[in-house]
Amino acid sequence: MRCGPLCQFLWLWPYLWYIEAVPIQKVQDDTKTLIKTIVTRINDISHTAVSSKQRVAGLDFIPGLHPVLSLSGMDQTLAIYQQILASLHSRNVGQISNDLENLRDLLHLLASSKTCPLPRARGLESFESLGSVLEGSLYSTEVVALSRLQAALQDMLWQLDLSPGC
Repeated sequence: MRCGPLCQFLWLWPYLWYIEAVPIQKVQDDTKTLIKTIVTRINDISHTAVSSKQRVAGLDFIPGLHPVLSLSGMDQTLAIYQQILASLHSRNVGQISNDLENLRDLLHLLASSKTCPLPRARGLESFESLGSVLEGSLYSTEVVALSRLQAALQDMLWQLDLSPGC
């Protein structure tokens, strides 16, 4: 007797019965911990601090401090920072860029728990034209980007306590 897909499913049923989903509170706690880890990594690089309100000529494409009230806004902001850090080719920011990717994955888990359609955010569309700016001021770009990223991450940490929407 041939046991079709139904028999195979019934054979797997006891294993599937005992599998539990990860509690959403654990995902939120992991997200907060990763944000704190990234902020610590930025502090360890020990560049000169730049105020998030300070304007630096030619670096206006780096997001400043503005309220990000949703999970999709957080993902979009992180996508831009990840794109900027990846283009710097600095050994200082390699791990931070990887951490941002992991943070974005955790935000997607949080969004899916709230049944939010969170498409994968893209970075800057006009980023290719900024190559000359980056080549001319890699260090300044790194300092400003890390300073603003740190401020944005601290704001996101605060907003996660408020349970942001989609």
